[in-house]
Amino acid sequence: MKHKCFITAAVDLSTLSFGNMLGFPAILLPQLREPLSPVSVTTAEESWIASIFALGMITGFFITSPIMDRLGRKKANYFVAVLSIVGWITFTLATDVKAFIAARILHGTAAGLLSTQSTVLLAECTSPRYRGAFLTTITLSQSLGILLVHFLGSLLSWQWTALVCISFPFVSLIMFIYSQESPSWLLSKGRYEEFQKVFRWFRGDVEEEELTSMLRARTMAQKNEETRPNVNMNGFANLKEVIVKKEFYKPIIIMIHSNNLLHFAGGTLIVNYSTIVITLMMGPNVNAYFWTVFMDVLRILSNVIAIFLIHRFKRRTMLFSTGGLCVFCHVVLICYLYGSSKGWFEESLWVPVLFVSLLLFSNAVGIVPIRNVMTGEVFPLRYRSIGGSIGFASGSIVMFIVLKTFPLLTDNLHLYGTYIVYGSVLVYSLLVMWILLPETKGKTLQQIEEEFKGKPNETNVATVELSVK
Repeated sequence: MKHKCFITAAVDLSTLSFGNMLGFPAILLPQLREPLSPVSVTTAEESWIASIFALGMITGFFITSPIMDRLGRKKANYFVAVLSIVGWITFTLATDVKAFIAARILHGTAAGLLSTQSTVLLAECTSPRYRGAFLTTITLSQSLGILLVHFLGSLLSWQWTALVCISFPFVSLIMFIYSQESPSWLLSKGRYEEFQKVFRWFRGDVEEEELTSMLRARTMAQKNEETRPNVNMNGFANLKEVIVKKEFYKPIIIMIHSNNLLHFAGGTLIVNYSTIVITLMMGPNVNAYFWTVFMDVLRILSNVIAIFLIHRFKRRTMLFSTGGLCVFCHVVLICYLYGSSKGWFEESLWVPVLFVSLLLFSNAVGIVPIRNVMTGEVFPLRYRSIGGSIGFASGSIVMFIVLKTFPLLTDNLHLYGTYIVYGSVLVYSLLVMWILLPETKGKTLQQIEEEFKGKPNETNVATVELSVK
């Protein structure tokens, strides 16, 4: 167990740094607007500083696959740490907008690399029994990073805040140096003795059944590859042949719609446009910075709750219950905002506070952690790197669209119209997920892969027979 916790801590430190990156514009941009700011920016430049991060993530997503496949999960995390450190140093020394944008692109690339491999690495190094809880710590770490950077930014300048943030990827880099490679990657490279040694290093001697199942599946796959010597499934080669396989395209569709849920559910807006959203909802006289910190704390508490709930409840139950709550909150907020704009009733503080809190709760407890868990669970080993990259790349595109179009939507449709658009996307995405998403809780990665293929689950059958005996 201690080795699982060690690798989880290393991943979580990297993810905490990711949270720092996400929340940094919220403290950077207000300081740049101050009269004595060393750098002056226009509104258009501010929007690019906030949103260019998402485009940088796309680069990270698509270089993740060759790095993870060729160099391994462990060395891929070296790239994440170095890019993160260089990005923070660039922020510390920045004297113009170009430097800010360069730093955000570096951070976006690091985030793209991290988003895929963090979930994949934890899924491959932890057992099915505890995998959901370990993967949920990723979301908690991200929320802690957002809260920390907002808190630091309220006390320090953006230069000193960036300097403090360098420490997290640096410590994570040291931890990865002293950790082991992913057992699944060793298996995919045919290094069977190392695979067994590292598998037991992470899991102990109590999960020999999954070890045997993974070896058997790899052996069969290798035999099939030997009969087709001209086929190479690594990276993006022969993509046309790959995309028609159920075990590839179904997880991709699931991840695309999971990303829709993630970014249209409201959490992305609160992180990047917190003061604007709070002012539009609660009125111009509220303390927007107080409520920003309040929501950060609420997000963290909800993430802690999610760790226990995901370990107890099924994945589908968690996703659709919290997704339904999120849609309900959107409907209530739409009615409240529209009614307030028409003068049907007076503005009230408790209505937006209550339902925005419930909306963030639904995000933090179900929508965000379930998406992270699914990333580590639904993709087969053979396509895990490229599948995860495509899935997360679609997420960065959705994130960019949400961040760039939010000011335009609010100017033309008002906030209630914006939430009508978001709510419609949520309902559509939940329907698709309801049809395609299988239950994955308590299943090995091999069992999940077989279910997507539509084949009888021999491992599961063997387990049932063994329990009967």
